[in-house]
Amino acid sequence: MTGGTRPATVVLVAGTGTEVGKTWVSARLLERWRGRGLVAAARKPAQSGTPGSGPSDAEVLGAAGGEDPAAVCPPARSYPVALAPPMAAEALGLAVPTVADLLAALAWPRRRADVGLVETAGGVRSPQGADGDVTHLLGQLTPDAVVLVADAGLGTINAVRLSLEALAAAPGVPARRAVVLNRFDGDDDLHRRNLDWLRERDGLAVTTSGAADLDVLAGALVAPERAPEAQASDSSTILPSLAPAAKRS
Repeated sequence: MTGGTRPATVVLVAGTGTEVGKTWVSARLLERWRGRGLVAAARKPAQSGTPGSGPSDAEVLGAAGGEDPAAVCPPARSYPVALAPPMAAEALGLAVPTVADLLAALAWPRRRADVGLVETAGGVRSPQGADGDVTHLLGQLTPDAVVLVADAGLGTINAVRLSLEALAAAPGVPARRAVVLNRFDGDDDLHRRNLDWLRERDGLAVTTSGAADLDVLAGALVAPERAPEAQASDSSTILPSLAPAAKRS
């Protein structure tokens, strides 16, 4: 990366697919870290989307983290086409960056941040650069923790399993990994069953997008040894250490 100092803790936020809410969850984590008095910075190696369809991911992350969107995602890596970033660059007749190019273009703040969040594009196996997907970016970034964002509804068990298997095979994947079921409705029977299945049968560190659960997750990501022991129902038994339970048989 160009300039600045690597944050004390680097968190990679990935998703099981597009539109699962990675940016929303990332913004809520940034707000919580800043609310604790921590210096937090967000980076988006590349983004793409249809102009005029709403604020960009960099704008949302910049607002939550108190940063210029141009610092979050370099303007040259922001593509006004709703395709995976390297495909968008190609469609626009631009040079398609490699994963190394993407990471080299990011600059952390001069003052060392307590936590740096790197949000990827699309799903875990979505192309990020000319030569790799999120697993390749993870291998070069070597984050301290990974947060996988998934939708809480139908199909999430399959999506979470496949995404975590791909991440687990990546070089440099950290042991600290957590899943966030976004748009979770505690009154929805399917949402509750998905949460219980992933926790109890798959032994995964899974939490929800509920405010109290995100409070616990935010604390666990930056200081797991000092995270609250009990703030959110059930999730506190797994998330303070972010350590998964025994694998399913």
